[in-house]
Formats: sequence, structure tokens, C-alpha cells
Amino acid sequence: MTSGEMSRLLAAVRRGRVLSVTGALRGPRSVLVREIARRLASNFYDGVAAIAFDPDHGGYGVRELTAELGCVPGMPFLPCGTANAASWLAERDMLLVLDGTEELHPDAAAWLRGLLDVAPGVRILAAGRSPLGFEQERVHRL
Repeated sequence: MTSGEMSRLLAAVRRGRVLSVTGALRGPRSVLVREIARRLASNFYDGVAAIAFDPDHGGYGVRELTAELGCVPGMPFLPCGTANAASWLAERDMLLVLDGTEELHPDAAAWLRGLLDVAPGVRILAAGRSPLGFEQERVHRL
């Protein structure tokens, strides 16, 4: 990846709400989103919350997604319940990194879509086989 391409991806995260890095192989996607998150961490008051979805888990619904958010190292304890988690996140200025989004169930993707409506300071950087399908999403294919 050239420095120009990386600069464009960094700008896409800063200016947009959702950037998805897509491709067949998980390794290169993961490396790229981690590097983007590392470079942008200081741009967000509340930092970066990164979740790597385990392909052996069997999928992640809303409950599993919010439980994973509550287990992110360095993140303050998240309130129980999906409505409370969304309210808590609504007050944050942070980058949410989701690695392995093909593991998300449709209800979890819908919850994330709704989160963008109530949490103006939250940006999503996703890595998956395909885009999330969000209206304001930008896609970078590997």
C-alpha cells in the first residue's frame, strides 16, 4: 500500500462515519484496520475500541456484540442492555473497530446502523469479506 492510499483511508475515517475494508483473506484486512486505528487513536477523545470477532464463535447478535464492547481493554464498563449501551456510546467520541464483520448477525448490523443515528461521535472501521451495507459507508477492497 502506498502512502497516498493510506492517507486516503485515514481521511475517509476522519471525514466519514463508516469505512469497510473488504477482501477474501482475513489477515490482510485485520492488519490494515489495526494500522489505521493505531494511526488515528489520538484523533478521538475516547480513543479506539477494537473487537475481533471469533469465526469459531458461531456468530454475534446484539447481545454478544454489546458484551464484546464491554470487554474491550481500557474501555470503561458499559451499562447492561442494548438501549443503555447505545445511550452510553451516544456520548462518546471514538473509533469502533470491528474485525470479522461477516460474523455479525443481521440484528447486530441493524443495531450498529441505529447506533450511528444516535451517536454522532462514533466512527466505525470494519473489516470483513463484504461491506456492512450502511448508507454512509465507504468501501476499500483489498
